[in-house]
Amino acid sequence: MSQNLISLTLTDEQLAAADQALTLLEDAFAHLVALDGDERKGLNRMGAKSEQFCRQTLGVLVQNPQVVPASIGVAGAVEDLAALDRLRPRLQRLKKLAERAEDSETALGSDVMSLALEGYALLKVAGRNQGLEALRRELSGRFNKTRPPTVPPSAS
Repeated sequence: MSQNLISLTLTDEQLAAADQALTLLEDAFAHLVALDGDERKGLNRMGAKSEQFCRQTLGVLVQNPQVVPASIGVAGAVEDLAALDRLRPRLQRLKKLAERAEDSETALGSDVMSLALEGYALLKVAGRNQGLEALRRELSGRFNKTRPPTVPPSAS
């Protein structure tokens, strides 16, 4: 029996609405940054413990401006923290939606692959008498194991 993890039909209207919503999101979040791998590696990370530390430190600095040089930019950090608090709920919703979309993509691909494997097995058995052997052989290329060429060890 064929696997059927998901049955999904996306109408043109649904896709148009989704594309419009995505465009609105992209426009609304146009100021979000994209960091490359090297930039990410060098950044300080704010985990749960660090976040509590940061919030407490900013609170103390705001309450005691006399100890803070103007060059530190406490106001900017307070604004960043407020933006973080406002961004997170939206990010959580986006992550949840993206995870569901990825799971659906996986399920759709798995359903298709399962049926294709069943169909291929049928072609191997019943296809010989139906003039489908050449097509079956062509499909069998998916199962060929290709190994990278071995490089002979250099003589030292």
